[in-house]
Amino acid sequence: MNLSAFSKILKKYEKVTSRSVARSYMKIVDNSFIGSSDEVTSLMQRVEVIFIKNFLNSNRRKGMKLLRPKHRREKHRITFFSGFLSGCSLALIVVVVLLIEDRKLIHKKSETLYMDLIFPLYSFYAYIVLHMLLYAANMYFWRRYRINYPFIFGFKQGTELSYREVFMLSSGLAAIALGTFLVHLQIKMDSESEHYETYIELLPLGLVTVILAITFIPYNIIYRSSRFFLIKCVFRRICAPLYKVTLPDFFLADQFTSQVQAIRSFEYYVCFYGGRKLSKRWNTCSTHDVYNVFYFIVAVIPYWFRFLQCVRRLFEEKDSAHGYNGLRYFLTIVAVVVRTAFERRKNTTWKVLAIVSSAIATIMNTYWDIVVDWGLLQRKSKNLFLRDKLIVSHKSVYFVAMVFDVLLRFAWLQNVLILDVHSLKGKTISTIFSCLEILWRGVWNFFRLENEHLSNVGKYRAFRSMPLPFTYYEEEDDDMDKDD
Repeated sequence: MNLSAFSKILKKYEKVTSRSVARSYMKIVDNSFIGSSDEVTSLMQRVEVIFIKNFLNSNRRKGMKLLRPKHRREKHRITFFSGFLSGCSLALIVVVVLLIEDRKLIHKKSETLYMDLIFPLYSFYAYIVLHMLLYAANMYFWRRYRINYPFIFGFKQGTELSYREVFMLSSGLAAIALGTFLVHLQIKMDSESEHYETYIELLPLGLVTVILAITFIPYNIIYRSSRFFLIKCVFRRICAPLYKVTLPDFFLADQFTSQVQAIRSFEYYVCFYGGRKLSKRWNTCSTHDVYNVFYFIVAVIPYWFRFLQCVRRLFEEKDSAHGYNGLRYFLTIVAVVVRTAFERRKNTTWKVLAIVSSAIATIMNTYWDIVVDWGLLQRKSKNLFLRDKLIVSHKSVYFVAMVFDVLLRFAWLQNVLILDVHSLKGKTISTIFSCLEILWRGVWNFFRLENEHLSNVGKYRAFRSMPLPFTYYEEEDDDMDKDD
């Protein structure tokens, strides 16, 4: 173990000083007593035998995987498909924009109505893909700054995805969704293809069905262990008060609070395909009372589950901090309900209530983000307005992140204030701010996990020591073990 650590230190030394000394130094170590002694070799073998016998029921194969894990390099096909699919996605975005501009789909009244109907069906994928891309970026920076996120999240060693694989999956989903949308528009706008209209309307539903089938397929393909880990966390989130809250459960629940628009888009799927004939879907779902009721409910669900998690931890751990955290989510629920009511009613009374409730929730959430979740603005810190331990060497990054957090938190009020932006309609503004909410969540993710790594602020771990073996830290170009 010490030889391995010394070898890695030499690699870092060579990288920093641009000197090639590792081979000569390691040669000296290999010729030394510790590198050539039969006693040391015998001691290592005895430790291996004792560990395998007492901790793994004499399963030598499993024991040697733990004691001497072999790390595989990133597969070239992952890099190839990542580049290929991302290139396809960018090309499809350009084609879609040119098609919409060429056909004047946002200027003709009938075509604009149709775009308003199908837009929520495909914007659902935009929110998911953006979140996945930001998660891939988070993984890259966590790894670069030596934040041990696999250990913190509790991933099984050797099955966690790399940032390249997450990027490949998000690019693939983007390419498929954009390709489906392009086919949908092309056939819909082509007068010679009108007899296919009934079938083309089923494209978004078919795409959702395929994605759900891939997510729940039990076969050992397409990263099964990661899919099942996600399903398990979602299930525990739904059953929040019945299970002990772990960090993956809380972290995933917070991600869903930034995906309210995506959840509403999923509700729109149910309304759009639920019981009416395809030819009668020109009436918007907002005219239906049941849809409007669930429009309230789906906006509250992510915050409600997070509130239940806080209540569970309050009764379990008797820590008043969880009570304050639960109060924060309860105030957010009130603000979301009042704001949604204002979106539907649009009168002065609801506007005043929405502004007041949203302002209170925003102020409390902003304070909690910066002071509690990120651990910044500590009074007695040796780093002014920050905290004692910092992973990012440039302190200005933390100040920029705090300003960014305040701005995007208060941007949440735009739905109440009804900002009138020239050439942008209500749905466009709502989509832009929903994407900004997801972007803010990506920034929050990095600093939240950094604080957890340094101080175990959420008290999700019973100990702060890092797990062995520590060969998790490889060079920039080396990667961790891959999934199935």
